[in-house]
Amino acid sequence: MRVELVTTLKRHATKILADLHSSKEPVLITEHGKPSAYLVDVEDYEFMQQRMQILEGVARGEQAIRNGDTFSNEDAKEKMSKWLK
Repeated sequence: MRVELVTTLKRHATKILADLHSSKEPVLITEHGKPSAYLVDVEDYEFMQQRMQILEGVARGEQAIRNGDTFSNEDAKEKMSKWLK
């Protein structure tokens, strides 16, 4: 992963962004020697957001199973038939 100072970003934003788009490699921006932010390509960010939504859905499903908040196969089919018409 590439690391850049915030001052470098201020001075060379266009080049850093162009490199980011071509390499797809995230850029860690540091301020006063400490991590401050990541620059990531838009497509990569959107992919990560979609993946996060899927993982959150799986986690909700697992929690529902632990809580016993589930439906039988027949009940699920009946509820889904209303949406699939």
